[in-house]
Amino acid sequence: DVPKVPDSDGPRRSSLCDRHCAAINNVQGDLGDLGCHLHRPRVPPATSTLSCYQQHSEEVCESCVVKTTLTAENAVEANKLSNNYKFGFKKWKSHVTARPWEDRSEIVKELYSDLNVIRGSGGSTLTCGNVLYLLLFGWWLSLFYVFVAAAMFITVIGAPYGRLCWDLAGYFLWPFGKVIQKVEVPKSHQACEAGAGESSALLGGPTPRRWRPQCWAGTGYWHRASTTVWLCLGYPVLALAHGLVCVTAWLLIVLIPVAKLSARATSRVLLLPPERVLIRRLRMTEVPLEGEVILCCYRAANPYYYKYAVDGINVFAVNLLPLVLVTLVLGYADSPNHLTGSAVKFTLALLSIMPLSYYIGMAIASISAQSNFAVGAVVNATFGSITELTFYITALIKGSREGNRCYAEVVKSALTGTLVGCVLFVPGLCMVIGGIRHQEQRFNSRSAGVSSALLFLSVGGVFAPTLFSKVYGKLVCGECHNVTQNPLGHYLCHNCHFDLMDNNGTLYYSHVQPLVYTVSILLPAAYLIGLFFTLKTHTHIYDIHISDCHMPGHHHSAVVHWSRWRALVILLLSTLCMSACADLATEHISPILTNSTISQYFIGVTVLAMVPELPEIVNGIQFALQNNLSFSPKLSFLPSIEIGNCIAVQVCMLQIPILVLFTIFYPTNFTLVFSDLHVYASMFSVVLMNYIFMDGKCDYFQGTVLVMVYFILLAVYFFAPSPSGC
Repeated sequence: DVPKVPDSDGPRRSSLCDRHCAAINNVQGDLGDLGCHLHRPRVPPATSTLSCYQQHSEEVCESCVVKTTLTAENAVEANKLSNNYKFGFKKWKSHVTARPWEDRSEIVKELYSDLNVIRGSGGSTLTCGNVLYLLLFGWWLSLFYVFVAAAMFITVIGAPYGRLCWDLAGYFLWPFGKVIQKVEVPKSHQACEAGAGESSALLGGPTPRRWRPQCWAGTGYWHRASTTVWLCLGYPVLALAHGLVCVTAWLLIVLIPVAKLSARATSRVLLLPPERVLIRRLRMTEVPLEGEVILCCYRAANPYYYKYAVDGINVFAVNLLPLVLVTLVLGYADSPNHLTGSAVKFTLALLSIMPLSYYIGMAIASISAQSNFAVGAVVNATFGSITELTFYITALIKGSREGNRCYAEVVKSALTGTLVGCVLFVPGLCMVIGGIRHQEQRFNSRSAGVSSALLFLSVGGVFAPTLFSKVYGKLVCGECHNVTQNPLGHYLCHNCHFDLMDNNGTLYYSHVQPLVYTVSILLPAAYLIGLFFTLKTHTHIYDIHISDCHMPGHHHSAVVHWSRWRALVILLLSTLCMSACADLATEHISPILTNSTISQYFIGVTVLAMVPELPEIVNGIQFALQNNLSFSPKLSFLPSIEIGNCIAVQVCMLQIPILVLFTIFYPTNFTLVFSDLHVYASMFSVVLMNYIFMDGKCDYFQGTVLVMVYFILLAVYFFAPSPSGC
């Protein structure tokens, strides 16, 4: 049913404008994902969007170039996407609700299917993945079955299981194109004897040989004795071997079918009576129509398993979770460093931050998607930047306790590295990778202009105390040499810096420190004003539409992966583990800073700044490949912005003021006075980013320029001398 268009000019013009915008987006390939919008009347079927565009092409809609459509499958997903745009939740790729099975592609369905489906034509089984299985697992797993089979034959009463293990040895050497079925056997001893000359009604072939000679394995006492010997001697050894195969294959991800094969063999095949297990090879055209298929595998490897998720959690995050446990146990149980050194523990602690940041992001998204506006705002304000702030605060506390200024300099380097990396490297890399598939990519230039203004404001505010100290501070040098041997001649000085503590710190305490506090108040205020600007007064700039009816089969109730209480528990536990890992990282970074020949500037700008952002970089690359640069990992409150731009805004407007506020209650060596290198690198990066993004279009060449400039800055940091105090 098509609703009637009102007679007033306003609504009619709005409808025509919407259709005009839709036509422009269709023609120009804008990043709006067009569907039926919930807030406006639908276009009559007889009038196509293109014809509407041709008929009303004289109407110019200024909001067309900034229209962004969010597509969601249900109300929960729609609320999640909306909150991502409002508050800057980390835009994780995973859904917070279970997607309908019928709407998934055949590739994804195959990932989640059990290995019990027989295909009419499986193709050749001689593939690289199958050969890899043979080399990694098949040969020694088959030997295990041979040894267990010999042990079962030696016990005599375990002979039926010995025959089963002998058959399974051949199966697991090369299981591809073979099938294991659960079959019915005769109920009585007489039926067993009669079955010696009969054919199987199920498969049309002779009855398996191990059923016929004696049927004592299926009768009372001997059956129990044989099962007892099997469960005590044979099954534990094979279960251990299959467990090793399962864990190894699961960690390799692409070999997850092998993990499923081993898990199903341990839980189903090895627990069945031997007379009920039938192993046979399938012909290309043979499709059994009866009987329960337990195992049927054609491929050992599938490269699409990077999409696999367990209860809504990506398989990479699942595999990295044990790394967190190893890090915590090794870090706190081996404090004297008897087992491993500080470098290993620091690396493990840093890598453990990646899965924990993933769980924190998923928990925030799950809670916000199931809550109202106020709860979402509180959760985001509390936990939005918890990953970075936890590390920075623990480093400042350790530096304050040890009286080491190097920790404060490392934190400043990490802040600058995050800003520079997210302004240059993250969008540049996404442009390069996205440009491989798309010749030109577009994003919302109007919102990019708003974010650019905020970025200029935030960077100027952060570095204002630094510029103030250079204008009014006293230049102090460590050593100076007279080059001309003339007292009035030229001097060559080293280790020069501006001293703010001259005259008992009058300049710092009376002028610089009040300026720092003023900036720390104004920057969050500017953030709130921008939030009010985008959510209240100028929402038409972004014109976000949430659609849930553009795809068939989505008329279902949302089933969330994590309830609010479960997400809250995971959020608190992940935050606690994050604090512990950050404490271990700062505990073991000191030997690296003192013994390393690499500049501490470089360590802070690269390792400490970019490793916590790796999950967001990966998600940003995935969205760039989908030609959707508006869905950046951290969107702040700007709904359609280039990848990584608003991470820099959050660093300047939220994280740095919070660190300044922390130093008020817990005095540390952290001051908002940066080195010249940090100031010049940040300013140049922001100017270059705004120059490239001013037209709302990007390609791989512009991305290459950003990446190259980032690597040039890294080279500068690499060859720069260590900061004073380190």
